[in-house]
Amino acid sequence: MAKSRVVTVSALQFACTDDVSTNVATAEPAPPNIRAQNLVECGVEGIVEDSNFILVRAAYQKGANIILIQELFEGYYFCQAQREDYFQRAKPRKEHPTIVRMQNLAKELGVVIPVSFFEEANNAHYNSIVVIDADGTDLGLYRKSHIPDGPGYQEKFYFNPGDTGFKVFQTKFAKIGVGICWDQWFPEAARAMALQGAEILFYPTAIGSEPQDDGLDSRDHWKRVMQGHAGANVVPLVASNRIGKEMIQTEHGKSEITFYGNSFIAGPTGELIADADDKEEAVLIAQFDLDKIKAKRQSWGVFRDRRPDLYKVLLTLDGSNLSV
Repeated sequence: MAKSRVVTVSALQFACTDDVSTNVATAEPAPPNIRAQNLVECGVEGIVEDSNFILVRAAYQKGANIILIQELFEGYYFCQAQREDYFQRAKPRKEHPTIVRMQNLAKELGVVIPVSFFEEANNAHYNSIVVIDADGTDLGLYRKSHIPDGPGYQEKFYFNPGDTGFKVFQTKFAKIGVGICWDQWFPEAARAMALQGAEILFYPTAIGSEPQDDGLDSRDHWKRVMQGHAGANVVPLVASNRIGKEMIQTEHGKSEITFYGNSFIAGPTGELIADADDKEEAVLIAQFDLDKIKAKRQSWGVFRDRRPDLYKVLLTLDGSNLSV
C-alpha cells in the first residue's frame, strides 16, 4: 500500500516595521518569552546570523514543510495613503532581492515559501506572490485579482488588477493555491483553485481596524468566510495576517490601522486547527494527511455533483440571463 502523503504547514504572524531589511529578516522584536523560545527551538543560544530568519527557522524546526508569511511583509501597509513616493517600493520580479533571499532560505531548509511583494512590471504594478519550492526554484507568479478601495485600504491607487488568473503550484509537498488578502472574501477564487487541483489554500493578508469606523471589527467575519472555503472545497486552508499599529502620513493627515492578527489554520471541514490572537507574534503549525483528505473529498460528492452548465450567471455582474 502506498505511503500516505503527510504535509506540515505553518502560518507566521508578526508586526512589521517600515524597514525592508528588518522585516525580510523577520527580526521585528517579539515578547522575550516567544523570542527566547524560538531561539531555543532553533538550536541557538543567542542572536547569531541565522536568527535573521528566526520565525521561518522556528517553523522549520517545528517540522513545517510549507511556510506562509503575511502580505506585503517588507514594510508598513502603505495603502492607507495615496502617495506617489510609495511607488518607489515596487521592484521587478527578476532578481528581486527579497525573493532571492527567500529562495536561498527555502533551498537551505528544504521548505516551500510563498513570497508576497510589490511588483513593478514596466508601467504596470501588481500585488504579487511568487511560490518558492523546497529546492529554491521559483515556481511561478500570481497577481492579486480582487483589488480593494476603501478608507485605509486604497489599493487601486497602486495596483493593477491581476492578469494571471487563479493558479495552482505543484510544490515538492503538495499542489497549492495562493490567493492574496481581498481574494479571500470571494468563494469563486477558492473554488477556481480547488478545481485546478489545489490540495491546500493559502492566503497572506494585511487586515485590521477600519479608520473611518472604530466600531467595525471584521475579524470573526474574516475567519468564518475562509473557514467556509475550506469546508466547501474540503481542503485545508492557511491564513497569515500581521499584528501591530501602523501610522501612515496621508494627504489628509495621519491614518492609523491596528492589524488584528488572528492568523489561523483550518482543516478540510472548516474546523479551526490552530489560531493566533490579535497581539502576539506566532508560529502556527498543523499537519494534514493529504491522501485521507482526498478520499474524503471524493466521497463527499461536492465536485461530483457540480452543475457548471447552470453557473453561467456567475459570469455576469448583475445576475442577468446571458441569453437575453
